[in-house]
Amino acid sequence: MDFPDKRLWGTNTLSFALSKIFWALSAPGNLLLLFLLATLFTTRGFEPQHSLRRARAAALALLIVAVVPVGAWSMRALETRFPAPTALPDHVDGIIVLGGSVDQIATAETGRPEVNGAAERLMVMPELARRYPNARIIFSGGSGELRDPDEKEAPVARAALEEMGMDISHVTFEGESRNTWENARFSRDLMRPEPGQTWLLVTSAFHMPRSVGIFRRVGWPVVPYPVDIRAPKVLLYRPSFDLLGGLELLSQSVHEYIGLVAYRLMDRTDSLFPGPERPAPDIATKSP
Repeated sequence: MDFPDKRLWGTNTLSFALSKIFWALSAPGNLLLLFLLATLFTTRGFEPQHSLRRARAAALALLIVAVVPVGAWSMRALETRFPAPTALPDHVDGIIVLGGSVDQIATAETGRPEVNGAAERLMVMPELARRYPNARIIFSGGSGELRDPDEKEAPVARAALEEMGMDISHVTFEGESRNTWENARFSRDLMRPEPGQTWLLVTSAFHMPRSVGIFRRVGWPVVPYPVDIRAPKVLLYRPSFDLLGGLELLSQSVHEYIGLVAYRLMDRTDSLFPGPERPAPDIATKSP
């Protein structure tokens, strides 16, 4: 596959690298760890009781995340922004499936396709292909890794779909995109959607607001098809004692909120928190 637009690669490399570094420093779990380390190793100039107070504050924050479903509350707001459709269109011209569902690093080690917690993005593809046999399909996923840029998602997705028995002869695999912005740009350049066409967008529910905003920004109206629910309603009212689970949900949702703000500041989405009520732009006239 030819690279859709080589100029974009150099333009976006710096922002891609900075986003990875920023997230490593701002993830909730990492922030708490850095706070604890600062408390332990920067006591000079502070009274012992001050250091103890900071340590207690960090421990209290961890306890709240472990017991109170703050992660589920934060995640739920994202996941319910675009509810699952109650009825699918009778006709669909194309289906876009975003990457993020496979583990290409583990695949390189084992030699077999490995998936992750977002595997439902892949799992729905055979059924959608059967439902819409004439629809064009694209899977968009390269490498979002700074240290392993040559390990791409698209070949792993291809192998996984073949193992599932899906006919992939009419599926396009885009393997150069590194983030959702490039997913949308490169997929649009490859598929060249026409005005008035109906395209389904498949991605995780918590990722859908930012994804829809990006596709609108590049002039490609889509019908959201959210999958991979992480915070079902029952979790909102169920205190537990699960620090790892709480941190995972909180980290995933905070990552998306940061992404929404950053992408809006970079003019990569059509609004700060895209929703279904916002009309889509005309695909024929919007081409940033």
